[in-house]
Amino acid sequence: MTTLYGIPNCDTVKRARAWLGDHGVAYAFHDFKKQGVPEAELDRWLQEPGWEALVNRRGTTWRKLDEATRNAVVDAPSARAVLLANPSLIKRPVVNWGAETGVTTGFDAEAWTAAVNAL
Repeated sequence: MTTLYGIPNCDTVKRARAWLGDHGVAYAFHDFKKQGVPEAELDRWLQEPGWEALVNRRGTTWRKLDEATRNAVVDAPSARAVLLANPSLIKRPVVNWGAETGVTTGFDAEAWTAAVNAL
């Protein structure tokens, strides 16, 4: 089963959910705001696709962090701590496509088409 992780009012998550629906992909939605960040999944995501791909350095939440906190995000353990404390920093959406396809971050129609074709 495909699982989409994100925040429901995020525009990118809205586009992603619409894309999945338009392409007939059944999925479960995990709301970071209501359900929190699943720590076991986060640990997996920090390995693949990697902590650099997970940290959204372009968003408002990143800009609101103090400089010391931003400068301290240098590896997976430091990113983990900041992402757990600030779920809005996670680049959305995160999609777990399943064992064969893996996990993606962000919305990329071409990559998603390839992932759906591999399901």
